[in-house]
Amino acid sequence: MSELKKIATRESYGNALVELGASHEDLIVLDADVATATKTSIFQKAYPERHIDCGIAEANMICIAAGLATTGKVPFASAFAMFAAGRAFEQIRNSIGYPKLNVKIGATHAGISVGEDGATHQCNEDIALMRTIPGMVVINPCDDVEARAAVKAAYEYVGPVYLRFGRLATPVINDENSYEFEIGKGVVLKDGTDLTIVATGLCVYESLQAAKVLEAEGINAAVINIHTIKPLDNELIIEYAKKTKKIVTVEEHSVIGGLGSAVCDCLSENMPAQVLKIGINDVYGESGPAVKLLEKYGLTCNGICDSIRTFLK
Repeated sequence: MSELKKIATRESYGNALVELGASHEDLIVLDADVATATKTSIFQKAYPERHIDCGIAEANMICIAAGLATTGKVPFASAFAMFAAGRAFEQIRNSIGYPKLNVKIGATHAGISVGEDGATHQCNEDIALMRTIPGMVVINPCDDVEARAAVKAAYEYVGPVYLRFGRLATPVINDENSYEFEIGKGVVLKDGTDLTIVATGLCVYESLQAAKVLEAEGINAAVINIHTIKPLDNELIIEYAKKTKKIVTVEEHSVIGGLGSAVCDCLSENMPAQVLKIGINDVYGESGPAVKLLEKYGLTCNGICDSIRTFLK
């Protein structure tokens, strides 16, 4: 079997913006002096008159985006997740969320896979922050195909959207010709009867690999890709909790407030079940190669398998 093509979802973001920009003149892209890193430089090159570099001033960028939205434009405000969700949280909450403005936030370099940039830039809290904002849609795509589809869906959706993208190139597991993206709808990638792995972002591929390893050991695990953490596909989560009784969530994010917490919120109200949350366990990250960090924090196939084996015991 040939090796899967790998593309960083931040690159997918830049390419999707260019594709949309060709047919939507109301699309405006803002960046906080990191256009090369967020890949909005691709859009800047194609449509320089619709790209605004706001400098290293994320809070101001969000306010500019809010202003543009009131004029009928569809702004995509872009920065590293740590500074888009973290530094500009108050502006997102009060200037975008409260008035329900049609602003999209393209947050790249999320999670521990930012690697050598270290703990200050490894944002493992952004999903939790954005989930708390009333009306905010939170999307975390798993690969290039899904990321580009998510950007298109975000443009078409009227209201605030937080899009989470990664720095690390990840395997493309979806078929562009057949893939369909719908906000708020999870995707069953593998059926199973013994437990259900609910994953998001780059952890989706690793979870699929883990399911294959476990199957060889006699453990039949279902795998669900939750690309939209808010609104969560409660119906699908409940269905598989009833079916398999055990749920394992996997995310490149803190186990506090992210996908795992959203799933637990759903199940505690509707279908109590055993849940194991795999993610960053209430610690800061550290500097190092992205792949090595993912291994150390248990977010690769081997780490996921080890955690599930212990859980099932």
